Amino acid sequence: MNDVDHFRAGVYRHYKGDFYLALGLAREDETDETVVVYTRLYPRAGLPMNTRRLRVWNETVETPEGPLPRFQYLGQQSP
Repeated sequence: MNDVDHFRAGVYRHYKGDFYLALGLAREDETDETVVVYTRLYPRAGLPMNTRRLRVWNETVETPEGPLPRFQYLGQQSP
């Protein structure tokens, strides 16, 4: 299975603590790379919708507490 097969829409927590709602996947026009379409679940100025490459979304990052997923899936309910 590849990253696309493992992706689930829903609420995620970023390793730094903020919450996001991943709406689904899309294809980036110029690179043909799969991206996650998401919105933040906290107030902030600027455009509410964002994209991030799926391979980056699924990365593990090193933290002082050890390796953590960049985005941890929490389910379908808002925190």
